[in-house]
Amino acid sequence: MIDRLTPLLAERPWLLADGATGSNLFDRGLQSGDAPELWNTAHPDRISGLHRAFVDAGADIILTNSFGGTRYRLKLHKAEHRVAELNETAAALARAEADRAGRVVLVGGSIGPTGEILEPLGPLGLDAAAEAFAEQAAALARGGADLMWIETMSSIEETEAAIAGARTTGLPIVATLSFDTNGRTMMGVTPSELAGLHRKHRLAASGSNCGTGPSELVACIVNLAAASDPSAILVAKANCGIPQFRDGEIRFDGTPELMAEYARLSMDSGARIIGGCCGTTPEHLRVMRRALEAHVRQPAPDLTTIESELGAISSGASAQLRGEFSRQAGAVGGATGKRSTGRRSPRTENS
Repeated sequence: MIDRLTPLLAERPWLLADGATGSNLFDRGLQSGDAPELWNTAHPDRISGLHRAFVDAGADIILTNSFGGTRYRLKLHKAEHRVAELNETAAALARAEADRAGRVVLVGGSIGPTGEILEPLGPLGLDAAAEAFAEQAAALARGGADLMWIETMSSIEETEAAIAGARTTGLPIVATLSFDTNGRTMMGVTPSELAGLHRKHRLAASGSNCGTGPSELVACIVNLAAASDPSAILVAKANCGIPQFRDGEIRFDGTPELMAEYARLSMDSGARIIGGCCGTTPEHLRVMRRALEAHVRQPAPDLTTIESELGAISSGASAQLRGEFSRQAGAVGGATGKRSTGRRSPRTENS
């Protein structure tokens, strides 16, 4: 298969990924408890319209509406027999909008968690999980995806199963984890451990998505960059602020200005693929694009800069920023926290 991501990264200092799928579909009529993937056939015009809006806002990468597209997630909606149909259609819808852009826009085949607990902590075997991910990935590739985009993972085991499944397509693989629990994922994985997975599996890119807001995600990218090889392509895709319950609905409080500053600090932190997750609309993305186009990269931000610009971060992520890598402090034991080339460490004072 052709790698379209690497040549584009060679031409550009950064790429803009799209924003949220689920929260934007709720604004377009999706109801709580419904499977967004079923809209690929039930309401393809609404899915295409969202992709088009992100392309028009300046996205260089759009993700397919297939986050819950494994047989295990679709089984919750009695649609496990429709894996091939729903994923292939998801990719085809995104492909059509990308090809209409008049410039290079890549399609990332979105692969989310199965919703099951994998061995050794749970009942789902690693081989069974990898087989399910391979089934989904094959359909996304047939539909026209340029790369496999594994996202919102929490465990090493499931991330590796997804990588194994995605690898069967021969397409570049991106993997992002959600570091939403004191500088770790829900299953205890740290940015330092993700850097190890990046090296082990020769990922095209890795990083963080979703989480608890822009400040925490930027801190995770700083910590990931410190533990990564200098050539590693890093991804930042933060939620649009913090979710709040208003008038019977969940709304994210991030303004376009906040997301613009998040985009700039993400670039400073070392991310080369920058986008938004839950709550991020095409309007947010348009402002982020302008911010990145006007920004000249600065040294990586320190704790004071992140918190003053974006808000407070967790004690675990703060400890990692300070170079404390004990498990109690929120990092992984034995990690050096430094890039092999002696890359400048995060700023120790506001600049």
